[in-house]
Amino acid sequence: MLMGLTNTALAQHVKIVGIGASTCTRFDEEIARNPTVERDYFAWAQGFMSAILLRAPEGKDKGLDLSPESLPLQQQASFLRIFCARNSELNYSDGVVALYRELRKLSGEK
Repeated sequence: MLMGLTNTALAQHVKIVGIGASTCTRFDEEIARNPTVERDYFAWAQGFMSAILLRAPEGKDKGLDLSPESLPLQQQASFLRIFCARNSELNYSDGVVALYRELRKLSGEK
């Protein structure tokens, strides 16, 4: 689930917990029934990305802005909705990792 990020701490396979550990299919179904639940998912996503950033090796992703003007929070939430709509076989957390990678690209990180 977290493979592919260069952070060795993230290369380990771990069991992720919380609402964001849901499948994209479940996320899509839940926000269709109750759109306000998306806030809970997105709050989880922000915490998850913050944890990735905290676990990054020293100097890696230094200064990475998780809420840049170029990709405001509403657009980040939209990114995750689109990701899950297009990738129903994946997990919501996979979308969060993809969003984190996008934020890294925007910041000029490799």
